[in-house]
Amino acid sequence: MSSPGAPTPTALKHLASVVRSKNAGPLCLTVDLFFRDRPAYERAIASSALSAQGVAGLYGVQAAQVRRFDLPEILAIKLAMPRALCAGDPGDGDVYGAQQHAPLLEVLL
Repeated sequence: MSSPGAPTPTALKHLASVVRSKNAGPLCLTVDLFFRDRPAYERAIASSALSAQGVAGLYGVQAAQVRRFDLPEILAIKLAMPRALCAGDPGDGDVYGAQQHAPLLEVLL
């Protein structure tokens, strides 16, 4: 339950204009989050759901492995973490890392 005056929890997909993922080499994944406006960006950077701990839980990695870069001048957050499998290894269903942003779409901020 939210406290009086607190914004209603909203899914990331409704606050961001762009949510995308891609490889940053064969062993690393990056996720880019671009926000519609400064209030949405400020809400995102303050949310524990987008902290290293919150993101780590979604992706099954350790919090220490998640790097977050806040980019206020472009209202963006960049996340970087290791891929579960090396790109192209047997069992890798997303060689380019282009679908790995999906777990974040429904995260409530």
